[in-house]
Amino acid sequence: MFTGIITGVGRIADLHPLGSSLDHGRRLTIEAPPGYLDDVALGDSIAHNGACMTVTTLDAAASRFTIDVSAESLSKTTGLAEAGHRVNLEKALRANDRLGGHIVSGHVDGVGQVTHFERVGESWELRVLAPPALAKYLAYKGSITINGVSLTVNRIEDRPDGCEFSINLIPHTVQNTTLGDLRAGSAVNLEIDTVARYVERMLGAAPSQN
Repeated sequence: MFTGIITGVGRIADLHPLGSSLDHGRRLTIEAPPGYLDDVALGDSIAHNGACMTVTTLDAAASRFTIDVSAESLSKTTGLAEAGHRVNLEKALRANDRLGGHIVSGHVDGVGQVTHFERVGESWELRVLAPPALAKYLAYKGSITINGVSLTVNRIEDRPDGCEFSINLIPHTVQNTTLGDLRAGSAVNLEIDTVARYVERMLGAAPSQN
């Protein structure tokens, strides 16, 4: 589990295919900030742009580690298939950690598209078009994870091609995550609020037969 509070920004230093067909995934070498891996061990979970991945090799001295990304994960996410790309990193939540954002599973529910990204006063307004299947999970002042970052929805507008929602980004978020790299047309990983997922299941469950 995660919180959506980014703890570092890494870079995809290298990537290698794990096979010769489209059914094979890729091995990514991630360059982390200095000291970031001091408390990381093999097998630990780290979210990359909101997608939970397992550390498969580790060189803490060089601040590098690898992850194996399956073809399925590559097909359902964005931002994990190009060398040189910056990625938001978050280590898995410890039981005694502060829950500064919201409960995040690290499972990407869909890929959205940035429709607007402009500075407004000291902050930035970010608008994203979510796929139609995710529209019912988005609510005013609800939580959403964009590229692993826990954010609050300020406005929603249902459209024939999905649901456009608006986010306000403070300078700290823009400076300490990769969200500042976004532009209109950028693809982003989205994870809906876990609570919304369970509410839908409960409301859609068939009544018990007594």
